[in-house]
Amino acid sequence: MPYSRFAFALYLLATTVMIQTVLGVDPLLHFCTSNQNFSANDPYHTSFNRLVRFFYNQAPIGGFALGSLGLERERPYGLAMCRADVSVSDCRTCIVGAKIRQRCPTNKGAAIWYDYCLLKFSNLEFFGEIDNQYRFYMWNVQEVSNPAEFNAKVKYLLNAVSRKAYTSPKLYATGELELEASQKLYGLAQCSRDLSSANCQSCLDQAISELPNCCNAKRGGRVVGASCNFRYELYPFVNE
Repeated sequence: MPYSRFAFALYLLATTVMIQTVLGVDPLLHFCTSNQNFSANDPYHTSFNRLVRFFYNQAPIGGFALGSLGLERERPYGLAMCRADVSVSDCRTCIVGAKIRQRCPTNKGAAIWYDYCLLKFSNLEFFGEIDNQYRFYMWNVQEVSNPAEFNAKVKYLLNAVSRKAYTSPKLYATGELELEASQKLYGLAQCSRDLSSANCQSCLDQAISELPNCCNAKRGGRVVGASCNFRYELYPFVNE
């Protein structure tokens, strides 16, 4: 399925065209987020490697892991999150295969997104905070023939799915909406589980407000961030 991608961190950073890949062999996008670097002998590097191994072992079990290690000034903070519908095996494959250090080899902060998972690290504590700085759009390049009606139904579905997500234990929900001619619209919303329900709601409300900018009249689209994301399509895309 052909998709376009639009990314920004405060302002526009990149635009490109991509083909989605199974299990996220190629990342959707990545950001190197810190202005500080570390060396191979740095205590931060040692703590970072230990934290990555922790995520490899723990995140696939429940689809989410949060942690920090090391001394105060050399302490990395991180999270690993999988899409809540993926299997333990697929979650582990995505997290273990994430090439975050190949993309940001010495940077103390980085985030990388795949179709099935997200990894984020920082030298600054971010747990529980909404990260709106690093967000990007993806959309199907094909458009619908009835933009106004379709856009309204997309917003209706995503608002409904969002309400289910921020009140659920995993801060995740999916839904569908009947369209004409036996067609269905499918939606998904998810927040990082370090957020409170109120912050999840706020994050998703902000993401959904970006719909006119990212996905006007598009047959499918996403707004993806480090704290929350949504997706809608005209075909089923979640695992049963």
